Amino acid sequence: MSNHNLSGSQVSSLSDTLNLQTFNSINCNGRLVDLSFPKIMGILNLTPDSFSDGGKFNTEKSALEQTYKMLKEGAEIIDIGPQSTRPNAEFLSAEEEIKRIGGMISSIKKEFPEALISLDTFYAETVRFGFNEGIDIINDISGGHYDANMFDIAAETKLPYILMHVNPSYEMMHDKIKFADILLSVNQYFSEKTNELLSKGVKDIILDPGFGFGKTVEDQMKMIDEVKYLGFGKFPLLIGISRKSFIYKPLGKSPLDINEETQKLHLKVLQQGAKILRVHDVAEARKTVDLFKSGSF
Repeated sequence: MSNHNLSGSQVSSLSDTLNLQTFNSINCNGRLVDLSFPKIMGILNLTPDSFSDGGKFNTEKSALEQTYKMLKEGAEIIDIGPQSTRPNAEFLSAEEEIKRIGGMISSIKKEFPEALISLDTFYAETVRFGFNEGIDIINDISGGHYDANMFDIAAETKLPYILMHVNPSYEMMHDKIKFADILLSVNQYFSEKTNELLSKGVKDIILDPGFGFGKTVEDQMKMIDEVKYLGFGKFPLLIGISRKSFIYKPLGKSPLDINEETQKLHLKVLQQGAKILRVHDVAEARKTVDLFKSGSF
């Protein structure tokens, strides 16, 4: 990435960027989670309509079995999603999300107390419910856009908050936008949102560039190639590219048939300082993280 595309203040930040990810941990309910090495976040969809595994894990028995499998394969974070955000998915209210979650969080916590649980929701009310049930991380795909109370509940609970780049309304979530400069646009968004979060007292912020949400294939590949410049190294980066269409559609493949290509991209972002991989295929991601840690690639 050439410096002539950057503003003066952004150029001055590049020296910090090149010392990638200087933080060491996030505070999850008083438990310090070391980020010296990348973590794997396993996806647990409680939804009947997710694009690749809808309906597989929406009973307590199947969810507990899948959680056990993912933890055994190397996940340290389980990301519980009560609502699908694929294009044309069913829209749920907070009340419907909470009903769908039921006792799942507390059951997983009881069965697997070592597991960190993130809750994938854009509702403050669902976060409050999840916090009372024992979640450790808030995963908000909306960046606070879809619920004005989201940043306040993040501050109140003091949980780490995953801030994702996304279009400003639910209806526009998947509208493809051709950005003049995707990196500058995402960084401007991150700068504004993190300043707001910090001003409210949210201390642990994780950045998610929002792969699969309203971006062209070309822009998403550019983000992969230059992910080290996103967020300027101030916050840990979460990368969620598992089974995303920008990988499988250009190849003419299905979401379940792109593991090799996905792992190559995972390795590329790990080399640039990514700290959390959000994945469906934990065992394959673990091999990639182990390869990265060994340095033998």
